[in-house]
This record gives sequence, structure tokens and C-alpha cells, in this order.
Amino acid sequence: MDLFEDLPEPSCAPTELPTRPDAKRRRQEEEEEVQLERKKVCNKGVPVLRGYVGSRQGERDEMQDAHVVLPDLTEHLTTPPTQVCGVSYFAVFDGHGGARASRYAAESLHLNLARTFPRRSSENLDKLIKKCLLDSFRQTDEDFLKKASSQKPVWKDGCTATCLLVVQNTAYIANLGDSRAVLCRMEEEGEERRVVSRALSREHNPTLYEERIRIQRAGGTVREGRVLGILEVSRSLGDGQYKRCGVISTPDLRRCSLTSADRFILLACDGLFKVFTAEEAVKYVFGLLQEDGSGTNEEGRYEAACQRLASEAVRRGCADNVTVILVSIGF
Repeated sequence: MDLFEDLPEPSCAPTELPTRPDAKRRRQEEEEEVQLERKKVCNKGVPVLRGYVGSRQGERDEMQDAHVVLPDLTEHLTTPPTQVCGVSYFAVFDGHGGARASRYAAESLHLNLARTFPRRSSENLDKLIKKCLLDSFRQTDEDFLKKASSQKPVWKDGCTATCLLVVQNTAYIANLGDSRAVLCRMEEEGEERRVVSRALSREHNPTLYEERIRIQRAGGTVREGRVLGILEVSRSLGDGQYKRCGVISTPDLRRCSLTSADRFILLACDGLFKVFTAEEAVKYVFGLLQEDGSGTNEEGRYEAACQRLASEAVRRGCADNVTVILVSIGF
């Protein structure tokens, strides 16, 4: 007999074991204290985030992009930190060589993140979150490469990644490859306010000095702006055949405190930025949001702006896949 075979479903709901009144009361009091502590934190300027997605296949035979929108990541955390209120996660993955790497990353990266997310608030929370992000990227890459190498024929897919993790009012951006994250912020200029775009990510192109040196030291070459004359990016998830040539899965990490001056964050694959500069994209969306939206609520305006941005990229001649995530910031 298999000692680990599935047990039959219970015929009725299990009854709780009797609990001593004093122990039960203490447990309730502890839970109430935790909830009160979270409410205190939530009242201290924690932004409300909402995500909207626009996606177009372009002229490609296959949609190789993938995305994740989780305004509330806490439901995936096994033990959320008691003094942390509000954990959100948004990500866009741009696949190449196939869609398997991007889909795998969309399914797995946030779960790896949830498993290693700090369980207690501390003075070192910032360092712990950064370590959590680095470990999650490494684990996701290792797991996908292991799966890819076991296939016949071996999968050769890879993907870029741009992830936004917001903990309370602090945004952590982890990216590798050429997808980007851009912040729209209102800044004072004399007596006027103007729209500015702030880059929250860094592109990883093999022509960049640091990237090229690492690739060459690993025995690879950069020809015509590509690794071995083939791969356009110098960091990615997957791409097992290029790992020995210096292509790594370590993301760049940036941190940004969100304030009431911030309007939205734009995450997008390079398909958008082939026909828009970051500043143009931010101003285009901001202009759409400012248009007279009689009869349209705020969510409707953001949704429409996101869809129009993706469509405009195709109209301007982008033949690549285009995926845009627009994250609204409200205080």
C-alpha cells in the first residue's frame, strides 16, 4: 500500500479542537493588535495603485510578450510583514526565440518573490527586499533553464523583464534587457507645474562598455551590436546557449519613493520605445488623461489611454509585439 496516497475527502466539515478561553482570547487580542497596526500604517500616505494593460501583436507571427498585474500581492505572501500595508506587483516580459520563457517568468517570478519576501518588518527591510528580488530572478532563471534543457529539442527561448514592486509608498524596480519603466511626475517650475518623465530602469545593450567587457571576458563577442551577432540584449532570463558568453540574469535594481506629485508609471517592452521616446510616451498618456472625459470615470480614462498608446505605437510603424502596463498612482 502506498503510504502517501491521497486521503479521502472528509464527509463533513472538521470540528475545531477545544481551546482554552484564555488562550483563545489572547489569540484574538493579538490578531486585533496586528490589524490595528496595519490600519495605522495604511493611513500614512500609502498610494492606491491600479494597473491597465494594452497589448498588440503587430506584424509578428506570435505574441511573445507576457505580463502580470497584481495590485494586491499580499494574497500570495505566506506571512505578510505585520507593519507593512500594501504590496503590489506589475511586470512585463518581452520574449524572443519563442514565448515559453516570457510565459514561464510571468507564471513563476512573483511566486518566487512571494516565497522569499521578508516576513518581519525591520530596519533592514530595504536590503531584504532587494535581496529577495535578486534571489527571485536567479531562481526563476535557473528553474526555466533546467526545464528548457530537459526538452527535446532543447528550448532556446529567452525574455527581458521589467518588474515593479511597490511596498507601502516605496517602488522597487528590477529590470534586465531593453524593456523599460518610466515615472510621470508633476514638478514645480516657478508658478507653473510641468510634466516630467523619470527613468526607473536601465537598458542592457551589449554595446554598453560594462556589458561588452563582461561578455568579452567570458569569451563572447559583440558584432553589429549583438552578442555573437545574434542576441540584442546582454541580460535576460533563459537564453541558455548564451549564458556561457557572459549573458546574465542579474537585474538592475532601483528604488523610488512615491509622492502625491506622481501620476502614473509606465512599463513597456521595447516595441513601444522603437517609435516613442520615454518622454513622448509619458506626455502622450498625460495628454489623453487631461482630455475632457465627460461621462467617463477615472478608471475608464486610464484604460482608454493605455489602449490608445499601444494602438498608436502600431500606427507609427512598430512591427514588433507591443505590451504596455499603465499603473495609476492615487493618494
